[in-house]
Amino acid sequence: MATSSNYWEDLRKQARQLENELDLKLVSFSKLCTSFSSGSSRDQRTRDPRSDSHGSSQDNMLVAMTAELEQLLASLNAVNDKMGEYANTPGTLSHNAALMHTLQRHRDILQDYTHEFHKTKSNFCTLREREDLLGSVHRDIESYKSSTGVNNRRTELFLKEHEHLRNSDRLIDNAISIAMATKENITFQRGMLKSIQTRVTTLANRFPTINSLIQKINLRKRRDSLILGGVIGICTILLLLYSFH
Repeated sequence: MATSSNYWEDLRKQARQLENELDLKLVSFSKLCTSFSSGSSRDQRTRDPRSDSHGSSQDNMLVAMTAELEQLLASLNAVNDKMGEYANTPGTLSHNAALMHTLQRHRDILQDYTHEFHKTKSNFCTLREREDLLGSVHRDIESYKSSTGVNNRRTELFLKEHEHLRNSDRLIDNAISIAMATKENITFQRGMLKSIQTRVTTLANRFPTINSLIQKINLRKRRDSLILGGVIGICTILLLLYSFH
């Protein structure tokens, strides 16, 4: 039994270590995506041969970090599967409730990290496609100006409209950067709250009165989350409306 207990504790240590690594890597991945987007916008406005090599280096870093995160998620999933197999063995039935509760907690953390990884990756791909499109339009304009040398009224209007679009794009980039910075802070706070919640849950299982208090705290936390989400949504909508007027 001692050997089985040690095996379970080893699995939990592996899971916590992978979760900590994922938390740090996801924050770094988010920052790298943000810096890549900002750097791409500057490179489109000022073309420089050095910017191409810098962009290639960032591409390599993104590919490497993406592969590393996928490997960490796969490793954490494998550890969770082993914990699930252990929790369902006949010799652990007396502790099954506590084991299943711990296992479910680790599975929830894995699901959160997987969702955050795919969301950040998807947002980055969307930003990159938009910047590539704007860069293509800018290059077409420059090519047209150099080939014709004519600065007629229609070209001026087109350039002014393009400048307006670029200004709107910069405002949106700023809004996205603020949102990502807010998300990083929330992610850090969430990690701290998860650690505290795990400890409090353990105490709550021993003391029913504390369990009732925790339920009230959770209700208030959900309400605060809804209010915070509403405020962020309204601010984002106002920024978008302001950028297009």
